[in-house]
Amino acid sequence: MSIRSPGLIQRGLNLWCFLTRALDALQPAAALLARLYLAQVFFLPGLSKLRDWEGTLALFANEYQVPLLPPLLAAAMSTTGELVLSVLLLLGLGGRLSALGLLVINVVGVVALAGMTPLALQQHVLWATLLAGLAIYGLGPWSLDRWIAPRLQRLFY
Repeated sequence: MSIRSPGLIQRGLNLWCFLTRALDALQPAAALLARLYLAQVFFLPGLSKLRDWEGTLALFANEYQVPLLPPLLAAAMSTTGELVLSVLLLLGLGGRLSALGLLVINVVGVVALAGMTPLALQQHVLWATLLAGLAIYGLGPWSLDRWIAPRLQRLFY
């Protein structure tokens, strides 16, 4: 009696299962890296706006055409959103809401800046895709949300 070696299909299925497990194991790190990247992408411009507030107001008055909002309010909301939401996203606190808020800021930025180059637009699409992924799939196990949620459930249920 001979033991048959696995066929080609079985080996392919085994490889597929191995790759799936390996990629699943990388999900927490990928979510954290996306959060780190996006937090930096939005925090630094928010900090720049805060450092040169007069220049920021001039940009919102003359360059950025934010619909429905006066320039002062648009500048304040944008700056506050970029700073606060990026820190919350980095920490993973209120993460899905933070991702959605930054997604709104990103979309408004695209709408408000009419002369955006194709490369800049491509960056905004990348950011929107990453933010949408975090909002839809969550921030992963390496977030404060994941640590706090069970404790809050025990308090209220």
